[in-house]
Amino acid sequence: MNFLRENRLEDLGYGIRLIDGYDLNVPDRTGIYVLEEEELTLVETSTSQSVSYILKGLEELGRSPEEIRNIIVTHIHLDHAGGVGLLLKHCPRARVIVHPRGARHLADPSRLIRGARAVYGSSFDDLFDPVLPVPEDRILVKGEGETLAIGSERTLTFMDTPGHAAHHLSIFDPVSNGVFTGDTVGIRYPQVEKWGLNLYLPSTSPNQFDPELMRSSIERLRSTGAERIYFGHFGMAVGAKEVYNRVLQELSRFLRDGEEAIEGGEGAKGIEWRLKERYHQYLSDHGIPGDHPVFETLDLDCRVSAMGIEHYLTKQRMNS
Repeated sequence: MNFLRENRLEDLGYGIRLIDGYDLNVPDRTGIYVLEEEELTLVETSTSQSVSYILKGLEELGRSPEEIRNIIVTHIHLDHAGGVGLLLKHCPRARVIVHPRGARHLADPSRLIRGARAVYGSSFDDLFDPVLPVPEDRILVKGEGETLAIGSERTLTFMDTPGHAAHHLSIFDPVSNGVFTGDTVGIRYPQVEKWGLNLYLPSTSPNQFDPELMRSSIERLRSTGAERIYFGHFGMAVGAKEVYNRVLQELSRFLRDGEEAIEGGEGAKGIEWRLKERYHQYLSDHGIPGDHPVFETLDLDCRVSAMGIEHYLTKQRMNS
């Protein structure tokens, strides 16, 4: 495997390390969390392109993939779980923990592949290939309220948190008083924090986005009292209450943009334009240079989120 970029490993405290998976070949995009416990545990894998970074990160920690016992995927979208089949080839003792609705798609990822090809088109192979099946005897299903002890003082609790996807788990960690939220609480953009900005946006990608379920899941996470959020995209935020409030506020704006565009017959392109216009202006007003790489990432997120908003609103109109 070729290491195209410098490996990045961050100590987040409480026995949690963050490996940058360089999803989409950019930094600060998709994170893999390593919980250094008696049962060495990973949360997320990102894509198969990220596996080399995971292996290198473990090496820097003085750990081997043979030690991994648990690989938890918050949901089965390929930017979170696409690399799990390939990673398993290096982890003979590991099992994969997934939401009940996601297990069959790990065993047979053909439908996931078709869906991702529809979104990413000709870029699919470079970004995601290969997507390998997970043997059924290595899949462990966990649902709402179930637990997993990975150390004598660390028992994780799983929560069913739909909204972004119907097959979404979040995980409460009592040691850090934190939650691993995948995409339920959206996306954190750490690239802009050196300008004093904290930007958190919902992730409303197709085709299972449901704003009411997303709001309910965020309130469910709020009820844990967790102080820290470990985002799938990307890294840790302290001060969960403020994050929840910001994401809920932006979710309402996303929907208003969607309704305006649909009313005007503009479809997903109109929604995408409105989202880009707002957040480009916001970043520019705060001094972010126009050639900063965050704009490219933001544009992709706006495009994919617009597709999910259009799908949801169109479905609502058909059912009304």
